[in-house]
Formats: sequence, structure tokens, C-alpha cells
Amino acid sequence: MTAALHDDNPAPGEWTTDALDRLPDDGRRRELLDGQLIVSPSPTRLHQSIAMLLGAALQETCPAEFDVTQGVSVRMSHSRSLIPDLLVTELDAAARNPSSYLPQEVLLVVEIVSERTRSIDRVLKPALYAEADIPFFWRIETEAGIVVHAQRLDPVKRVYVEHARMSDGILLADPWEMDIPLDRITPRSR
Repeated sequence: MTAALHDDNPAPGEWTTDALDRLPDDGRRRELLDGQLIVSPSPTRLHQSIAMLLGAALQETCPAEFDVTQGVSVRMSHSRSLIPDLLVTELDAAARNPSSYLPQEVLLVVEIVSERTRSIDRVLKPALYAEADIPFFWRIETEAGIVVHAQRLDPVKRVYVEHARMSDGILLADPWEMDIPLDRITPRSR
């Protein structure tokens, strides 16, 4: 247990977003999965550099009705709250300056796969984002160079279907038209 988690906090499996909101703002990345508190390890420099560079590139290309941010939670229910590495939301929702978004305010979530959270980034989070009806999901792999897996929600099956796998650059028509060279999101020391 860390100093931030005391005896007066909920038992495992009983965490809610209200309890999560009562924790100190100490920079820890805390998520909820069906009442279970998940505290993620600190991301690596490579992970954070890609997130920063991709976020800037998306902000430059996105239409005026959207906003790009990182590290803000998506509250899916009272017992489920996830924090994507990057997310694109409706500008009206972003104008509230929220600490969390509702799934219907989110257009795109991006997860950069980390060695310590591979299964969560590749399997669990996409399934939960799809269940929440978030239209687009990107998974970025970094093991053998940078590879962007762009996925679109199948609204009937509520699963993501890959519509592009890109290792040279991000060239897409959806969720908006963009052409981002891969070197634009590649950290200098990669």
C-alpha cells in the first residue's frame, strides 16, 4: 500500500469514481476497472515523447470542433474509469476544462503500448472503449519501430476493426483527413 491509500478507502472491488475523486492529486495514474483500483507504473521517456509529438501533430490537423489532450480520464460508469494516453474530444466538452470525459464526448482514444501494460493496452482497454461506443481507437506499437494500428468501431458488434496499419506515416480519411509523416512523431533518440 502507498501512503495515499489508507484504511478508510474502499476494499478491493468496491472502488467507485467518487472514492477515486477523494484521493490526493499526487500525479499517480489511477484507473478503475469494475471497482478495482489500478495504479499504473510511470511511463517511459519513449512513451511520453511519442504521446507529446503525436498530440501536437493531431492538434495541428484536427478540425476546429475537436480538441486533443492527454492523460484525462474517460468515466464509463460509476466503477469504471480509464485514462488513455491521448484522446480527441468534442471542443464543447473540452471547454468545461474537465478532469474526466463521458464516452459520448470522445471521438478517438490512443494507447501507446508499454512493456509493462501490453495486455491491458492491446486487449482490455480496446474492448472496454468499444463497449463504451468510442468511435475510433489507435494502438501504437514501439517494439520494432513505430507502428500505428488505426481501428474503427463496428457499432453492431461493438468491437474495433483495424482499417489501417501504418509504419511510414499516418495517412487517413477518418476521423478526419490527415497526413502525418512518421518522423513527425518519432523521438530524436529513437
